[in-house]
Amino acid sequence: MRSLIFILGICLFATSLNAQNTKALEGRWDIEMEFEGKTVPSWLEIKHSGHATLIGRFVFALGSARPIAEIVENEGVITFSIPRQWEPEGGPMQFNAKLVGDALIGTMKYVDGKLYTWKGTKAPSLVRNTPPKPKDPIDLFNGKDLSGWHANGENQWVVQDGILKSPKSGANLISDQEFADFKASIEFRYPEGSNSGIYLRGRYEVQIADNIGLPPSDIYFGGVYGFLEPNENAAKSAGEWQTYDITLIGRRVTIVANGKTIINDQTIPGITGGAIDSKEGEPGPFLIQGDHGPIEFKKFTVVPLD
Repeated sequence: MRSLIFILGICLFATSLNAQNTKALEGRWDIEMEFEGKTVPSWLEIKHSGHATLIGRFVFALGSARPIAEIVENEGVITFSIPRQWEPEGGPMQFNAKLVGDALIGTMKYVDGKLYTWKGTKAPSLVRNTPPKPKDPIDLFNGKDLSGWHANGENQWVVQDGILKSPKSGANLISDQEFADFKASIEFRYPEGSNSGIYLRGRYEVQIADNIGLPPSDIYFGGVYGFLEPNENAAKSAGEWQTYDITLIGRRVTIVANGKTIINDQTIPGITGGAIDSKEGEPGPFLIQGDHGPIEFKKFTVVPLD
């Protein structure tokens, strides 16, 4: 009888430890990965589904958030895989990781079979407890030149007749100034079939693309790429001037596109593909995507929220 009680006690203790470990794994993780000679940002969400299954989402350095059907936990080690998205031909991407202190330390087997290491830290909540106070507006684009901006590669951006232009695919454009909370008023246009985006704090892409007439989607016009779907597609025709009024407070974003509120005070879960880093607790710049297609701007005004 004592042996049976002892065995049951050991089983309950092991179950308790496993539950504690699983609970510690759950949440959102900001990841830095050593990939092909440089550090690239990624993001992982782990949550439970039902009694015993872990599921999640993963954002790599490119592409949108990808669902993870099951995350297997065995003696403190988690494993999961995701199919390739925009990666080259090859197999699925395979991951394993283990909690080491407060960090999640892991590896990724890439589509070509190469192994890369990564480290995750718990993402900050970014909850704001006091109402924001607007400061003086800042015109990030002065209508004359590229002052206050820099390209992240060979520059193709020009200013002509008061218009900021990327006439062809090339480098992204990044503001020198960084922001935490803000309201941005932006006016832009694009030619038929083009694709661009604006990264808030350099981490969260609001999609710009020629998607007129298509059903709303988180990867189409006005969506927060791969995460938040607009309640309608408010895109105008290619060649017309269009507007975004974007308010970001902590993780909560409101997007008004062409005078219509398409996303209202919704939470952005994590970074989107193409982010400059995964340091979500820090201010960041605006990044205008220039590596997809032509895009033009004639207004880019930011009101910082203190």
